[in-house]
Amino acid sequence: MAKVLVAEDDPLTLAGIEVLLASSNFQVAATARTGVEALDKLATARPDLLVLDVEMPERSGLDVLRTLRSRGDQRAIVLLTGSIKDARMQEAMQLGVNGLVIKGNAPRDLLLCLEAVAQGRRWFDQDTLQRAMELAQSPADRRDPLAALSDRERAITALVQRGLRNKEIAAELGLTEGTVKVHLHKIFHKLDVRSRTELILLAKGDVQ
Repeated sequence: MAKVLVAEDDPLTLAGIEVLLASSNFQVAATARTGVEALDKLATARPDLLVLDVEMPERSGLDVLRTLRSRGDQRAIVLLTGSIKDARMQEAMQLGVNGLVIKGNAPRDLLLCLEAVAQGRRWFDQDTLQRAMELAQSPADRRDPLAALSDRERAITALVQRGLRNKEIAAELGLTEGTVKVHLHKIFHKLDVRSRTELILLAKGDVQ
């Protein structure tokens, strides 16, 4: 029986997921209300799969996905969302998210998604998948401005966007402060930016 960590800040949605999984081949190993709590519970819960709400306090589901991939953690991750913006969807795909379920369809789709993911396949809401395919064929000027970055460099960039300094980024990702400085130098070089401010603007799409 696969163990699942479910991170969802809405109590009713969380309770519904627990009821849904209670009669399935999946065991809820732990629950969390924030992204930070989800990361904190990984070591003790040791889940095989994670179901993460995209919008959560402190750290979003996408933040958790980004952090785990930057650490080399390739556990299966399913995002749960009411809706998702194109840029976030693209980043989730690039980070190797294993599934995405729309909350309104969760009673019908969540188990289907988890079963597919547990078998090593990827599963996405059909409308979302169609949008992803359309975006993949979009002109070059719509492409991800951070496409040249590695998963770890993306994670560092995201933490810079949140206003964290090098020491705080190092603590968040389990790195030394010196290693963070090296990564930032590489990021600046790859993206042709000269400061943290320019990096933040580029990541937001405000710099061409």
